[in-house]
Amino acid sequence: MNLFQKQMNHYAELAVRLGVNIQQNQTLVIDAPVCSAYFVRVLAEKAYDAGAQTVHVEWSDGEVQRSKLMRSSLESLADYPKWKAAGYVEWAQRGAAFLTIQAPQPGLMKDVPTERVALFQKTSGQATQAFRAYRMSEKVNWLVIALPTQRWADQIFCGWPGLTAEERLEKLWETVFAALRLNQDDPMEAWQSHIGRMKNRLMKLNRAQYKQLHFTAPGTCLTIQLPLNHVWIGGGSKTGDGVSFVPNLPTEECFTAPIRTGVNGTVRGTKPLYHGGKLIQEFAFTFREGKVIDFQADVGKQDLRSLFETDEGSCYLGEVALVPSTSPLAKENLAFYNTLFDENSSCHIAFGAAYAKNIAGGEKMTREQLLRHGINQSSQHVDFMIGSREMDVEAQAPSGEWVPLFRRGEWV
Repeated sequence: MNLFQKQMNHYAELAVRLGVNIQQNQTLVIDAPVCSAYFVRVLAEKAYDAGAQTVHVEWSDGEVQRSKLMRSSLESLADYPKWKAAGYVEWAQRGAAFLTIQAPQPGLMKDVPTERVALFQKTSGQATQAFRAYRMSEKVNWLVIALPTQRWADQIFCGWPGLTAEERLEKLWETVFAALRLNQDDPMEAWQSHIGRMKNRLMKLNRAQYKQLHFTAPGTCLTIQLPLNHVWIGGGSKTGDGVSFVPNLPTEECFTAPIRTGVNGTVRGTKPLYHGGKLIQEFAFTFREGKVIDFQADVGKQDLRSLFETDEGSCYLGEVALVPSTSPLAKENLAFYNTLFDENSSCHIAFGAAYAKNIAGGEKMTREQLLRHGINQSSQHVDFMIGSREMDVEAQAPSGEWVPLFRRGEWV
């Protein structure tokens, strides 16, 4: 077994035992693109070795998805199979665990009309809202990971002269393995230490119960109010049954939910992103009483407009996250064009639904009760990166005193 195969085995082991943390006789549902079949086979072996009862795989393919978006009728795009949405809810009700594999294909959907992408996103988002509630309230253990592709490597390293296509893909694998701490002697031990450090940070944030945060950077002057009894989350989490899991690999963020109507000011984006396969770049937002009242984008402005028109909650924030500029991914100083990696290299905000556990007792609240506590609800959840090495963050204590949290992109 060569070094690459060993690291792939470590990756699968990390995903199964630390990430999703499969339990004895538990079903594992894997959502995977067909190009990841080789890795899914390794995951299945590791899952069964860890005690899984059944490993069920739902396959997808970006090219087929593109054909659907380009060629099917609008009626088809507005019709999500009820049996499929109900199936995920049934799996969740029966205690399954869920693992999603991303294999980014940036640019694949660039010529698909925005209105067709928006219709499909809205339809699928609304249809799967009940299932997503299980994940966002952490009633099930789940995980999202990503695998390098040639398209992804070409997008990230397109400005690097002298690299062949093969070298770009190899460099991306090296970057991913480093971010996952798979290049260390004992990856599992390295992750346990990392999560322990994050828990200490979260404990301090939750004890502080700050009233609001103020972000300043070039193009940014933003104030975000935090609800009473808000909860900061990051690194590992637990289901209601006490099963520990790490929902994102890699993970570097400490995040909570803002008061839905408590966001004011202007913020400038610092990294491009793909939403629904469409590129959004060089963007900025202006908020008043929580709602976006103005926005700009050099690329993808119509796609932003479609996002904000999805439902009532899609133009309000559901998340604010702090990530230091010294995180392993941030040190790479790259735009990854993938939310899983970019959100763990930059402070960010998310439009749409909040995680119920970001307020004490939220996982037991209804949608209406969460709204009454100021916790946003939506069929969408889309992260936008705003952090940089030039960003400062102040926090207001319950006493009214302002204290520094970040200076030039780093924890004080």
